[in-house]
Amino acid sequence: MIRTRNLVLGLLLGVLVVFGACNKEDEGPSQEEKEHQEIEQYAQDNNLNGQFTSSGLYYKIIESGSAAHPDTNSNVTVAYKGYFLSGAIFDENDYTTFKLNSLIEGWKEGIPLIGEGGEITLLVPSHLGYGDNAVRAFDITLHKFTK
Repeated sequence: MIRTRNLVLGLLLGVLVVFGACNKEDEGPSQEEKEHQEIEQYAQDNNLNGQFTSSGLYYKIIESGSAAHPDTNSNVTVAYKGYFLSGAIFDENDYTTFKLNSLIEGWKEGIPLIGEGGEITLLVPSHLGYGDNAVRAFDITLHKFTK
């Protein structure tokens, strides 16, 4: 009786493992993989010729700026335009100051790549942005920073 019950439990467990593996194969690419592909296609279509960081942020330095760069504890004064990959602008400012560590992860990682007077384009996947499954692009000029 116990042997039969153990055999049945073993078979059920095997079936669950097989079906679990099948479901994972059918899920398709993750959101991060989809966004990575979107970013690659956008960069290619727009001749950005930039690069990815290990976190998935894509950046293109237009102008490197001064040798000194901000860190995440810096106050940064920037001009920026934020837009979706469709081109629709969702935010824009010519001159504003932020505490860098209070901003989205994509900015915390991307802005320190340039110095004062630098310009950068960031393609920010949702896990480094607003978490809404939308890649956002930013054209940023770093006017100045203070540590």
